[in-house]
Amino acid sequence: MNDELLIGLVSISDRASSGVYEDKGIPALREWFGQALSSAWRIETRLIPDEQAAIEQTLIELCDTVGCHLVLTTGGTGPALRDVTPEATLAVAHKVMPGFGEQMRQISLNFVPTAILSRQVGVIRGKSLILNLPGQPKSIKETLEGVKDATGKQLVPGIFAAVPYCLDLIGGPYVETREAVVKAFRPKSAIRPAG
Repeated sequence: MNDELLIGLVSISDRASSGVYEDKGIPALREWFGQALSSAWRIETRLIPDEQAAIEQTLIELCDTVGCHLVLTTGGTGPALRDVTPEATLAVAHKVMPGFGEQMRQISLNFVPTAILSRQVGVIRGKSLILNLPGQPKSIKETLEGVKDATGKQLVPGIFAAVPYCLDLIGGPYVETREAVVKAFRPKSAIRPAG
């Protein structure tokens, strides 16, 4: 069995996909995973416009054809007319995981009151977990890691703490993290001995 985590990263932006400005979401996520994961991983990236059909097609391809265990989107989750990432994500979902969106907004509310305008969702398609993340690198990091005080003590858990166990439950590889960045939470019965 291949224990390498295959991560699909999808940056959704009309302007970045047309070359008007440089995408910041994918580089921020690549850097974050480099710091956060201690187990093997690789990524597959896509940069696409805010078009619901294109988003749906990309998510289906990454889950069903490429075989990504985890697919993260950035961008397109606000209330603007062109923001259709949640609609596209829900359209391809087999199961909705509302706790991810609730926790992302809870984390963001510690930083900005406009967090309530975010419509991020988390879903499962087959054996893939799809999560909509914010578009800004700072917000992406906060969402994944949570809220920490000046000493690094966790005040509000980030969403990534729950991702490895979710992947276990849907048949994905066993993912391990660097606790200094984010501590993966698993029930004692689901923790594998180090080795």
